[in-house]
Amino acid sequence: MRLVVGLGNPGQQYRGTRHNIGFEVLNRLRELLGSERPKAKFDGELLEARLGSEKIALLWPLTYMNLSGRSVRSAVDFFSLPLPNLLVVCDDFSLPLGRLRVRESGSSGGQKGLQNICQVLGSEAVPRLRVGIGSPPEGWDPADFVLGKFAAGEQAEVTQLLDQAAKAVLCWAESGIREAMNRFNGSQAQR
Repeated sequence: MRLVVGLGNPGQQYRGTRHNIGFEVLNRLRELLGSERPKAKFDGELLEARLGSEKIALLWPLTYMNLSGRSVRSAVDFFSLPLPNLLVVCDDFSLPLGRLRVRESGSSGGQKGLQNICQVLGSEAVPRLRVGIGSPPEGWDPADFVLGKFAAGEQAEVTQLLDQAAKAVLCWAESGIREAMNRFNGSQAQR
């Protein structure tokens, strides 16, 4: 069993924002895995699917970004998951738009949702896929930047980014984190 958690904020006002890229990656995965509707569970929405012989669950926490750990803890406990079978997908404004970074563990890098998950789970050994959303322009408040929407001129790149991030998640689920790191870290080029 694998659990993929996409981070974002619930509500129409956050739809399409940079901070919600984790939700958008899960939406893309949902399209690839089937069109079943997620069910309310674990203070979020959960979709269970099959990936070959492996069971995979997608979780959209609806607790707001900074409290994502509560939702994740409930799901991890319910499925009795070891942390290597969990992957958190989140935005990262220290990565250029279009870049991916898969990591087995590490600090949250200031990403509040990931920070809360690590705190609630009591470990920084939480696998994650960081999705580059670009850096705030000079003089911008980072919070305003991540809660803003992508510019019209960025949409083609965002579409490609979502496709690549979904492929990285599927690679992780099928072949493990090392293979995902080798294939997807640092670039969004077609693979």
